[in-house]
Order: sequence, then C-alpha cells, then structure tokens
Amino acid sequence: MHQNDGVSFTSSPLKIPLSQTPAFQLTGTRHLAFQLIDSLRNRFNNVKHLSTQFNVSAQSELGVRSSTRRSPLLCFASVSLAAEKQSIGRSPLLYSASLSLTQPDSTESTQEGHLSTAGRYGEERVLVGEVLVRNKDGEELERKDLEMEALNALKACGANSALTAWEIQEDVDRIIDSGYFSSCTPVAVDSRDGIRLVFQSWGLGVVDLFGIQEVNWLHCATFFLPLLATVSRKAEHMVEPNQELRGLICEGANVLPSKFLENAFRDGHGKVVNLKRLDQVISSINGWYMDRGIFGLVSGVDIFSGGIVRLKVAESEVNDISVRFLDRKTGEPTKGNTKPATILRQLTTKKGQVDVDAISAMGLMDVSILPQSAGDAGKVDLIMNVVERPSGRFSAGAGISSGITGDLLSGLFGSFAYSERNLFGRNQKLNVSLERGQIDSTFRINYTDPWIEGNDKQTSRTITVQNSRSSGTVVHGNQHDNSSLSIGRVTAGVEFSRPLRPKWSGTAGLFFQRAGAHDEKKNPLIKDFYGSPLTASGKLYDDMLLAKVECVYPGSGNKGSSMFVINMEQGLPVMPDWLYFNRVNARVSKSVKLGPAHLLLRLSGGHVVGNFPPHEAFAIGGTSSVRGYKEGAVGSGQSYVVGSSEVSLKMLGPVEGVIFADYGHDLWSGPNVPGNPAGARNKRGSGYGYGIGIRLNSPLGLLRLEYAFNDRFAKRLHFAFGNPK
Repeated sequence: MHQNDGVSFTSSPLKIPLSQTPAFQLTGTRHLAFQLIDSLRNRFNNVKHLSTQFNVSAQSELGVRSSTRRSPLLCFASVSLAAEKQSIGRSPLLYSASLSLTQPDSTESTQEGHLSTAGRYGEERVLVGEVLVRNKDGEELERKDLEMEALNALKACGANSALTAWEIQEDVDRIIDSGYFSSCTPVAVDSRDGIRLVFQSWGLGVVDLFGIQEVNWLHCATFFLPLLATVSRKAEHMVEPNQELRGLICEGANVLPSKFLENAFRDGHGKVVNLKRLDQVISSINGWYMDRGIFGLVSGVDIFSGGIVRLKVAESEVNDISVRFLDRKTGEPTKGNTKPATILRQLTTKKGQVDVDAISAMGLMDVSILPQSAGDAGKVDLIMNVVERPSGRFSAGAGISSGITGDLLSGLFGSFAYSERNLFGRNQKLNVSLERGQIDSTFRINYTDPWIEGNDKQTSRTITVQNSRSSGTVVHGNQHDNSSLSIGRVTAGVEFSRPLRPKWSGTAGLFFQRAGAHDEKKNPLIKDFYGSPLTASGKLYDDMLLAKVECVYPGSGNKGSSMFVINMEQGLPVMPDWLYFNRVNARVSKSVKLGPAHLLLRLSGGHVVGNFPPHEAFAIGGTSSVRGYKEGAVGSGQSYVVGSSEVSLKMLGPVEGVIFADYGHDLWSGPNVPGNPAGARNKRGSGYGYGIGIRLNSPLGLLRLEYAFNDRFAKRLHFAFGNPK
C-alpha cells in the first residue's frame, strides 16, 4: 500500500451568525478559513514526513525534483456561499468553505523538470499551457456570449503562462467582477500530461488551465494551499447563480414611482442578470430618494428561481424635527437670528420625506440634516443643522435700458441698492434701490413678506412705493427741437401672490398711480409737438386706481420648456376724474430641440379699451419686439400682436449663434389711440425684421448682440441683457 493512499482532507461549513456586522463577518470568515488551511497544512506535513522516509529529493534554485513515485492525488478545492434567503444587498450572509483531496486514478509516473520561479510576495510560478472555459461538467458553455465574457475577463492567464496563485486569484476576481458569474472556484487535477487547474463557476461556467509541466505533488500542494487561502477570501463576494430576468417584485416602496422602476429594469428583461448592472440600478434608486430628501433605500435584493428579482425597500416616517444653529466659523452651536418656526413652515413633510429645497431657496442659510433613531420602528427624528448667511448687503451695478431710440450710451444707467433679506428673523425682505440714467430713473422701496403668518396657502404680500421716469419717445417721438420727453409716474400699492398649482402662480394687487409727461427741463406737458394730447384727462397729471391680476406659468427655464404670462389692469373710477380703462396683455413661448439646435417661438399680444392715456398704448418695434427697427418705430396701437422665431446653435463654450425673424402689427388700431401719435409720425403699423446674432452666458447674465435688417432695407445693431421677452 502506498504511503499516501487513502489520504483525504475534509472540513465542515463555516457559518457566521446573522447578528454580526458585515465587516466582522468577513473578518471571521477569513480567520476560520485560514484555521482550516493551517489544519490542512499540519496534516499535509504529517504526510510529507512519512514520504520523506522513502524519498530521496534534491532541491534546486528553480524547484523540487523527486526520484520517487508520486502519489496520484487530486487536489480539489471549493469555496461556496449560502444564505437563508439567497439575498444580496444589505442582508447578512452565511458563508461555507470546504476543501478535499481525492484520488482520480492510480496511474504512476515520475515528475521531472518542474519549473518554478519566485513570484509576487515570494510565491512560486507554475507554467500552464492552455486556458479554456467549461461548465461544471467539463463541457462547453451553451451561451457563447458568457464564454466570451469569461475569456475577456482573463488578463494574466494565457497559453504557456507562468502564473502565481495571486495572479490566478486576480483573474478569478475579474471573472466575478464581470457580473455574469456568481462564483468561480479553482480546482487542481493531476493528469498524465501534468497538472490541470480548473476554475469552477457554480451553475454558469468553468475555466480550465491544462498544465504541460510535470510537478511533484508535494510541491504542488505547497503551491495550491496559499491559493486556497486566497480563494477563501473571495467567498464573501459569491452569490446565487445568475439567471435571466423574467420579473420584478418591489416591496415597501410607497413613494418610489413604478415608472422609475420600469425604466430602470426594462433594458435587462430577458437577459442574464448582471450583478454590476443591478448594483447600478440599486444606486440609482437610493439616489432618487436622496435627491428628494426622502429617507429610504434598498435594504435587500432576492433572486428567486425563474428569474424573479425582489427588491426590499425601507422607507422611514419622520417623527420629529428640531433646528440647531451652528456658528459659521467654529461649527459650535449658537443662537440664530431666524425664528425656528419660519424655517419649519417651509418644510414639505410627508411619510419618509423632508423637502428642504424651499429652505435653500430662501437664500439665508446652509442646511444639513442629521437623522436620529426615534425609538419606534419605521420612524426617524431629524436634527436640522443650520448655518446662517449674512442677510443684509449693499450692491451697485450698471446696465442699458431697452427703451433707447438713439445710441447705446444714451441708454446707460447705474444702480445702487440696499437689501435686508431676513427682517425681524421672519424671512421678510426690505429693498431700497435707485437706478438712474440719461433717460430712465427709478427710486423704489419694497417690503415683502414671503409667507403671511397664519396663511396655509403660502401667500406673500408686497408693499411698494415707487417714483419712476421713462422715455416717452417710443410713442410720441422727439420734440421739434429734437428734445425728448419722459413719462413720470408715482406709484404706491400692495399686491398678494400665491401658488395656484404646480408651476403656476397668481398675483392680485391694488395700486394708486399719478402719471404725467415732462420735457427735458422737467416742466409738465399736456400736448406734444404735433398737438396730440399727452394725458387722458386733459390735466397735467392723470390719477388712477388700478386693480391688477396676473397669472404666470414660468416652465422649467430650460430649453425645451414653455412659458405663459397673462395680466390685466383695470382702472377703477373711485373719484370722478380718475381714469377708467381695461388693459390686457399676454405672452407665450415654446422651445423645441432640433438636433444640436433649438427653435424658440414667441407670441405676444394685447388690447386696451376705455379712457386711457396715449402712453399706455402698445409700442411696436425695437430690441424686445421687432428687431431691425428703433423702439416703437413700427407703430403704437390700441391692440397689437408680435411673433418671433429664432434658431440658436452652440458654437464655442458659452457662446451661441442665433438666426431670428420678427413680425409685428397694430391690427389697424393706431388711429384709436388718443391723438393718433403713430399716424402723425407716419408709422406704418406693421413690419418685420430678420438677422443674426450671438449670445454669451457671462457672470453678469445673458449678453445679446444682434444685427438686424427690416423690410425697409434699413439695418440696426441691438445690444441687450437677458432673454427676449
């Protein structure tokens, strides 16, 4: 009887209690696996001790050469993973590892010429001759695409390669990391042609490495035992064999839209479950919750027979929210200026969800949320850490008025403002501003309460006092001495705004206004150079009480969105000489993507009826109307309509090129304006323009430079800030 006949190595499963943390589970698995390996080494040393009684061996620098008959042992190693529900994700796992040595046949041969060299970390190298992919039965895989995935994953293992255990293990990791294989276990088999190393993938594939060099089995075992220890470390990553995705079950997702799940899994239906892709889907689901401030995540994933994937989603209900102010410099708790009730009322709280976007939109503070256990299952307490920003500031700037009719310099104006954004610690805002130029000037005081206390509709209130002066030449032109006239307005009033529905808002207000015309020396005027009246009442000033209503759909603000605005002003004749008229104006725009370009369509129109002053007529022409004309040069009417289209294309960085065309018409209503100022100045009442331009997104905002031609073969350069209205 040979000295190694009947020798076998076995071990029991290694189990980690479910109550341990994942990190401890992995450490424990490695420790027990290495205990198993050390036990095997000790038993193997006993076998080696018996063999040396009959062997005469000589060790060289390259390897071990034996003159005795080697025992035909098959060194077989396997590492497997088991879980009570075969779960991945956050579910705790049970691990098992087994190792055995078996005897495939009784062929006797002599090993000579074993070539090995020092490898990584002192490991020896073994020469292998061929790399194939096989299933657990030694047959070719039915799925050729899976076979190619395994072959493409191999980097070190190739024909006639001298490999270390570390390099083989790295290729095992690459096969697993491809996502298509649930496990890959190396198996060493002795054959007449030498050693055969098999990487066996449970249920999916086997990778065979056929060695063509004869190796002493005692030396072979010394080579493979460190490999088994390395494989034991890989066991923590192994899961159930991958199947084709045939169905999806999602439990506990009360907020997550089903459409989101359908889109996430649609591309993988009917295909082999790729664990890397599945991990990406889980990350996207967790990201969906995080982006919306919802306390939820995928807590586990089960893959059942038949290709059914079950997602377990945990969503927590917010129990209580507290506010804690932190010092901006030290990070220590401090006393805040903002009332906690002002912060908390901004929150939109639902089951498992706290929307802090409204707090960020206040612009007063930086917010972070720290979840705490509430003691009750499925509930969480939140601590809101708040770092306040400075709320008061001075600012200064400059700009160009869109109502200029002469050169650009005549439209320049400067501005100065002071703003307090957190008055009384209630997020109330006070703004005092002054804008002054050669033509326009405005002094304004605004007080805004963005959320009236006690109102559950988030209604805001704004009180305004304003004294403004704007150009009157857009309707009346210049005087006989080429001097200009201006329209002065003193306004005071209050308006209320509130959300009507998602992305819709409404505003209603009441204002008193006194308006009149002045020359350049600020002398009041009743008539212009052509004898047309400048006021409706025939007095130096027109008094009016205006009721205003406005409805706005701003869209997303991105290209491809829509915008709609409609407003109405009604003059209320409370006093006998106060004006009585109604003025309606509407604007709509739509952007459409055309490949790399965008098509923007705009349409605006309005009508005024009643006892209205001429300067309240609609002026047509100019930078924000029909380009190619001066401001108001097309006409001024009781009614109007203006359409515009433009195609923009990204050119270089923040620069865009644009081609545009505009058309405007007063609907033959020019003579209905008191004094017919358009007719007196021979304005046609209709016209179009077209041209090209560039747009630049700068720190100052959008800059527009446009060169336009009109239907009278005149050309004009337009420069402006912001998007066209």
